[in-house]
Order: sequence, then C-alpha cells, then structure tokens
Amino acid sequence: MAIQRTFSIIKPDATRRNLTGAINATIEKAGLRIVAQKRVHMTRAQAETFYAVHKERPFFGELVEQMSASPVVVQVLEGDDAIARYRAVMGATNPEKADEGTIRKLFALNMGENSVHGSDSAENAAIEIAQWFAGNEIVG
Repeated sequence: MAIQRTFSIIKPDATRRNLTGAINATIEKAGLRIVAQKRVHMTRAQAETFYAVHKERPFFGELVEQMSASPVVVQVLEGDDAIARYRAVMGATNPEKADEGTIRKLFALNMGENSVHGSDSAENAAIEIAQWFAGNEIVG
C-alpha cells in the first residue's frame, strides 16, 4: 500500500464537547498519524469556500453557519491508504447507519452534527490540505 495524506476536520459539535482527544485516539488506533493539526475558528467566507461544492444544495447555508459557529480542528493525516482508511474510521454520514466503533457512531449527535469531515479523494485531499496548511506546517 502507498503512504498518502488526507485532510480531516473535527467539527464544532465535537470541539464544543471536548472530544478532540478522544477522536484523535480513534484516528491513531486506526493506524493513521496526525502530521499537522491546529484549532481554528473558521470564518463564514472560509466555510463558503471550503464547502463550495455544496453551494446549490438546500443544506449549504446551514452547513456554513454550523461550521463557522465554533472552533474546529483541522488536520493532515498520513498512513497506508489514508483516504480510504480515514473514511472507514469516520463511519457513515448518518450516525445511525455507521458501524460500531467508528467516530460517527461513537460521537456524532445526528446527521448534520456528525463530528468529522474527511477528504473523499486524493485530488480533494490536496486542495483541502492546501487551503489550511502551508507545507512547512506538515511534519511527518
């Protein structure tokens, strides 16, 4: 397997409940390394840019509002097949359908407040990482 990087956000619903450490432990238990991490308060403009792919969807405004309401933790994760591995450990978007032991099953409040985001492709991972981190902030 190839070592790759992916992007993660620990969302406001999780940071408000002080779950960053518990989520990080779940990430690391899955064999992923956190090679960059910072807590930021996403602005409305940053949230609109980050979620622009959803601009035409009915939930866009609510998503932007939610993501800019409280601090988030943005991360770069590294490991074998990191994108697929992180998506598996995140679990289904709907926590009711998520597998036992996944982040969303363990910590999500509901489908909208599902605690984490992860890149869905290598291309999107590169774009998302570049939006939040300079190259010298990522140390592996």
